[in-house]
Amino acid sequence: MSITSALAGALSGLSATSRQAEILSSNVANATTPGFARREVGLGAAVLAGQGQGVQVLGVTRDVDRHLLGERRIAQAGGGDRDVRAEFLKRVEQTLGTADNPSSLAARLATFDQALVESAGRPESQARLNSVAATAKSLMAGLAAATTDIQNARASADRRIGEDVGKLNATLQQLHELNVNLRSFTGAGRDVSALLDERQRLVDQISAIVPVREVPRDLNQIALFTVGGAPLLEGSAAVIGFTPVHTITPEMTQALGGLSGITINGRPYETAGSASPILGGTLGALFSVRDELSVSAQGKLDAAARDLVERFAGLDPTLAPGAAGLFTDGGGAFDPLNEAGLAGRLRLNAAADPTQGGALFRLRDGLGAATEGPPGNGTLLAALHSALTGARPLASTGFAAGNRSFAVLTSDILSDASALRLSAQSEQSFSAARLTALTDLEAQNGIDTDREMQELLVLEKSYAANAKVIQAVADMIDILIRLGR
Repeated sequence: MSITSALAGALSGLSATSRQAEILSSNVANATTPGFARREVGLGAAVLAGQGQGVQVLGVTRDVDRHLLGERRIAQAGGGDRDVRAEFLKRVEQTLGTADNPSSLAARLATFDQALVESAGRPESQARLNSVAATAKSLMAGLAAATTDIQNARASADRRIGEDVGKLNATLQQLHELNVNLRSFTGAGRDVSALLDERQRLVDQISAIVPVREVPRDLNQIALFTVGGAPLLEGSAAVIGFTPVHTITPEMTQALGGLSGITINGRPYETAGSASPILGGTLGALFSVRDELSVSAQGKLDAAARDLVERFAGLDPTLAPGAAGLFTDGGGAFDPLNEAGLAGRLRLNAAADPTQGGALFRLRDGLGAATEGPPGNGTLLAALHSALTGARPLASTGFAAGNRSFAVLTSDILSDASALRLSAQSEQSFSAARLTALTDLEAQNGIDTDREMQELLVLEKSYAANAKVIQAVADMIDILIRLGR
């Protein structure tokens, strides 16, 4: 080995060691930085004209388990999906209330039932007739409040869909720009580790909204597809289309054109069912809340409202056939073809409501009575109570077949809401545990600062050794110079 070769080898060793120290210090500094992957310097023998010339840096690699990363992203999307569903179902249960809550539907029904019993026993009492009217209004108010809350939840879901779509479009555009930079920098032989970290962070953001599959392309570029197969990034960034609305009413649906679906590059895609490419993340769950879960919850309330209307229809001999009974649809007779949203439109018949110009005696004597009848006649009040507590089949769908009293019907609605909430929270807990386990596995492949510091000590010795070689070469050259004088 010549002195020149020795010097070149030592200098290359110093350069390689310096690069390794730079990467190690970056690892330690970013040990807790989200999305940062541990770097490692690849080294190889430097050869020139068949002769060894020390060491060369082959490049910097990121230590990433691609399979584990993909699984964690799927779990992250699933966790977001379960969180959205559990949040909504918990809200529905709280809206309906439990039996021990004085504002719950069950409690309002119990007070109305008690008022009918007491008024039938003392039909001449104006106070008890007033209690019947007041508790009937309270029951309707409970149904209306639940309707309002469910529609507010639908509107909130619609707004959040718009926000998620906005984030998707912005993040996909950023990823497209990163692809352009990666192609350029990789082609120029530059270190792109920082760009790859940023790309991983951005893809993680997308995967919380929609579960995605990352496909590698040339020069460190990637393509992105939803797990359902829709393209999000392939050459250029896809444009996701969605039009939010400000107010949602029960009869508004996507199928009837009242609510927006989703488009990708102008092509409409399903937002529900196995054919939907967006299922599995927060976006799919929000569509499910807006178009399925809330519609189902509202449908059960409307079924209860219809049952209430129909129970009290036809009992009053003073009314003409088909006339509105005690409970009306916005003041008029109920049309079975207009059931959607009925729970929010119930009104006490104006004839028996003093606040609308009616009179309380009509609760006792009939809604069509022109004048007061015998004050001690509680026949109609008793019939109203029997209608409320009697078992009858439901005209609406969404419930198991069988006859029910109105109390059993409301109890079924509350029980269904609780069961759905418990099931959703169970799935939420499972998803959270799975995500935690996968995140912990990822962390095991992360940066161990103790290990990095140990390697730094080794580099320190290597650096010192290469420096000593340079010093020795310098001494030998000095000797030659002195001999030549």
